[in-house]
Order: sequence, then C-alpha cells, then structure tokens
Amino acid sequence: MTKNESPLFDRVALIGVGLIGASLGLVMKREGLAGHVVGCARSQATLDKALELGIVDEAVADPAAAVKDADLVMLCTPVGAFAAAAAAMAEHLKPGAIVSDVGSVKQAVIADLTPLLPEGVHLVPGHPIAGTEHSGPQAGFADLFKGRWCILTPPEGADAGAVEKLSHLWTRAGMEVEIMDAEHHDVVLAVTSHLPHLIAYTIVGTAFDLEESIMPEVFKFAAGGFRDFTRIAASDPVMWRDIFLKNSDAVLDMLSCFTADLDTLKHAIRQGDGKTLEDLFTRTRAIRKGVVEAHQD
Repeated sequence: MTKNESPLFDRVALIGVGLIGASLGLVMKREGLAGHVVGCARSQATLDKALELGIVDEAVADPAAAVKDADLVMLCTPVGAFAAAAAAMAEHLKPGAIVSDVGSVKQAVIADLTPLLPEGVHLVPGHPIAGTEHSGPQAGFADLFKGRWCILTPPEGADAGAVEKLSHLWTRAGMEVEIMDAEHHDVVLAVTSHLPHLIAYTIVGTAFDLEESIMPEVFKFAAGGFRDFTRIAASDPVMWRDIFLKNSDAVLDMLSCFTADLDTLKHAIRQGDGKTLEDLFTRTRAIRKGVVEAHQD
C-alpha cells in the first residue's frame, strides 16, 4: 500500500501525546494512515505543542470529545491512567471502534479495560518496543518505530479484522509485528526491559547517595557502562512507576532470580573463585551475540 491509497482509519484519537503518542501521530500523518488525528492531554501546553509541531490536527483536553466518531483510540499515557481514561470515554465510543495502547504491560491492560468498554468495541492491546529516555511531544519523531518489534496481545475472542488492521498500522509505521499471549509478553518484558530499568534506577540511585566529595569524580570519570545506566534511569518516572506496579508478579519473579545470581557472584568474589566469574562472563557473551544477530543492537 502507498500513501496515495485511502487511510487505514478516518479518525484516530491519541490519548496522550508524549514520546510514543507524538511519534505515532507523526508517522500516521507522514504515511497517510489516518484522515484526521485528534490529540488528548491534560496540559494545555502539551496540546499547544502537539498542534504547533503538526503531530495532530486537533487537540482537546476531554477524552470523551477526543474519541467521538474515532475509528481507532490509542492509549499513550502511563498504564496507571488507562482505567480512568477508559471510564471517561467508554460511553462515547462508536460501535466498531478499535481501542489499543502502547503500554509495556499487557495483562493489566486487558484486566483494567475489558469491564469498561461497551459491547461492539474491539480491544486489541499492543506494545511497540521502541523509545528513548526523552518525553513530551517535542521528543517524538516519525522514524522511532522503524525496524523495531510491535507485540499485539489480543484477548480471547478478539475481532480478527481489528487485529489485522492494527498489525497493518504498525507494519506501515516500519515495525515487525508479532502476536503473543499477554501473560507470556509480561514475563518476556520483565526480563528484557523492566528488570534492566529497575537495576539502572538502583545503580544510579546508589551513586546519587554517595558522599558529596565523590560525586564530581562520578560525573567526570563515568565509564560507558555507568553512562548507559544514567540514560536508562532518565526515563519517565511516572511511566516506569506504573509499569513496575502493573507487572509486579513477573518483575518480582525476575528480581528473585537476579538476587540469587547476585548472591552467587558475591560468594565467588569473596572466595576468590575466578572460574565461576569467568564462566558467567563467557556465557553472557553469547546473549550479546544473539541480540546482535537479531538486529536489536
């Protein structure tokens, strides 16, 4: 399909126009995926910026007004705000509308939204695995999704046509699309994203709590590893607060595994057990090789 063909959706409502919402608005407009894009946010400054940057065609603060006559409603706020947004807009959704999201947790989205959405509205949760540490509409850019994965987790009985249409949207935005069970998604992301962010926040927090006399050297001589941690730890605190709370079971399971492995390393260092350390470091190189071969580096 080309930009000259009819848009996939006549009217799209973006509930939230931060990094992901803004980037989606920009790529939909660039690729002709939507006839009219409405942005919704609580802050008038955010709405004004979204209009100024050409991210949306219309900007409103009321979710009910935003979703009126929308064919697609995309929730792009932190996941902790999804239920309140759904409650506010539910009565105003038109029959046949698709409701999706961009959140990093999927079981909680299905549990929170399913009871709130009226019959005839199709819920197809999604997770475009793309982002930066920056936030706000000014952080958005149309190529954010290019070459990345988007996971869709339609609940049992989801409308096949709605799933296909969402798949087509993300494909045309430049992503590879995979359909996955929501529980499996949450476990996989706990390993690949949520636990690493938790570790990054902790390490940078540890550095922050060091004596003041050490801090200038921490900044001055920050090695590559620490710089990477500071980038991750600069991510939106509200978004990540909600992710950890909404995916607590999977995160706690992974954290228990990590803690046990950390205890093993502590013991090896204390005992001067170089073989255990070298064996671990050798095995972990294979993980990096797999990431590179999957073109996710």
